[in-house]
Amino acid sequence: MFKMLQPHIEKFLQNPNLSKANVSISCKTLTPEEAIGSPGRSDFPLQKGKEKLMQAVIDGFIGQAFTDMPGNYEGTLHDALHLPPVNNYNRAVIISTLNALCRKLDKAANTIHCKDAQPGECSQILIEAISSEYGKPRIAVIGLQPAMVEKLAQHFEIRVFDLDPENIGQKKYGVTIENGECDLAAVEKWCDLFLATGSTVVNGSIDPFLKVKKPILFYGTTVAALAKLLSLKRFCPVSS
Repeated sequence: MFKMLQPHIEKFLQNPNLSKANVSISCKTLTPEEAIGSPGRSDFPLQKGKEKLMQAVIDGFIGQAFTDMPGNYEGTLHDALHLPPVNNYNRAVIISTLNALCRKLDKAANTIHCKDAQPGECSQILIEAISSEYGKPRIAVIGLQPAMVEKLAQHFEIRVFDLDPENIGQKKYGVTIENGECDLAAVEKWCDLFLATGSTVVNGSIDPFLKVKKPILFYGTTVAALAKLLSLKRFCPVSS
């Protein structure tokens, strides 16, 4: 996937207004309160300390990315986008920076995570959007987003796959969470639609999902720039 992104990155860096500027990138790890506010529930990965939201700022324009390997970064745009994508920290820096850059260039929107009651609102909109476009599909949900899974389970036949060992095998909202390291071909044969977290781009698991033949809908702020640049379908209606 990062090979697919590279031509876009190099094109951005050839822009005279960007290449001549000493652009400073500061990636800040947000607290759960800063990232998601008070959503009225306490089961989001952010709140449990499983993931952090890293935030890149370029000239006041913000891009974010979820990661389980958070840290701060300060450097030029060129250096940030040329980090080797070898671990979740580097990929989070690259992706949050790219989100901020695309926001600055008006090439991507909705790059800041929703807060407070908005995750619940997002889940309700998701039900309506899927019903309108896909009818009553069987859905393979990639990544446990609790507000979404709770709502989806009430309306569709779903299977949920996650990489967190603490979730695998547990029953949540009437659904047993399956191992995200699964037989993707078998899952694709079962489902009508994939609903995948944009965090797959940071944890390095996105590549197989770019090859599936069934419809796939990515959700969240992390995948904002990637979806725009690679023409992937994305759902993130109430973020800012």
